[in-house]
Amino acid sequence: MLQLQEGETITDFFLIKEREIKQASNGSDYANFMLERNLEVIPARLWDVTAEQKEKLTRKAIVKVEGSVLTYRGKLQLTIQRIRLATEEDQVNVSELISRKGVQREALWQELRFMMEEVQSETLRAIMKQLFSKRVLRERLTTIPASKSYHHTYYAGLLDHIVHVTQAALQLLPLYPKVNKDIVVTTCLVHDLGKTEVFTEAVAPEYSTTGELMGHITLGLELVHDAAKEAGISSHHDELIGLKHCIASQFGEVSQGFGSTASPKTAEAIFFQHVKQMNTMLHAFEIMQERTTETWTYSPMFKRRMYTKGNDHCSKEG
Repeated sequence: MLQLQEGETITDFFLIKEREIKQASNGSDYANFMLERNLEVIPARLWDVTAEQKEKLTRKAIVKVEGSVLTYRGKLQLTIQRIRLATEEDQVNVSELISRKGVQREALWQELRFMMEEVQSETLRAIMKQLFSKRVLRERLTTIPASKSYHHTYYAGLLDHIVHVTQAALQLLPLYPKVNKDIVVTTCLVHDLGKTEVFTEAVAPEYSTTGELMGHITLGLELVHDAAKEAGISSHHDELIGLKHCIASQFGEVSQGFGSTASPKTAEAIFFQHVKQMNTMLHAFEIMQERTTETWTYSPMFKRRMYTKGNDHCSKEG
């Protein structure tokens, strides 16, 4: 976590996540930036921006910034004194700027492949083989975030989320022997693949037109349907329908308005919905704790203030 203090000067490399050009009262132009580094997003301002800087300092550019920290409207931001584009000599990797410490793309992909072996059903294995053999899907799956704002919002965040959800399911499934393991594990591994068509890219991702209009659940169901068709599996196959239902109901009851297109109506759907929800919420809470030093922090996801001081504080107060 970047420990910013008012009055200090910092020099570091950042990704330009957002940029806006505005005009000051004296008629000169200035630029407002949102700079990102390792999950930290910092507002910054560059006064008297030149035409060359407007051209070069664009969204997704990697820059070296020297700036002073000040408080503006109650929040810390940078006033930029010097800024330039990163060069090859700087040896800055954009994926490192938007990554979370400890998240290793290659290791996660290997773990996902191992967990596919947990599925015994030839039907479900054939569907997964069709899906994960697609190069473009695989490339996006292993780089894009799981969301823009709420959880796993970093490089390879979607892959991290999928692997952790599957790991949690595999730990809990022995406690519920009547739940179909093959359907649950397959759901864990493919439930968010629609997001590979929702997000345009890994660096400063935006929603695609298709993603905005259709949503990741619908897109995911289409991917699974097409993969099953390519594998010669009937659209009426019981396991395929069970898998689709789990994907469609992944956000719980339709009446809650979180995005499900069907309410959970099978043991597998109930099981999966709660495992996914647990992973999403606990991860969002963990990131929130990492980003704050406050005892209480407001969360847009939970829509309330959350106790973020940590377990050590809890134990001391008994």
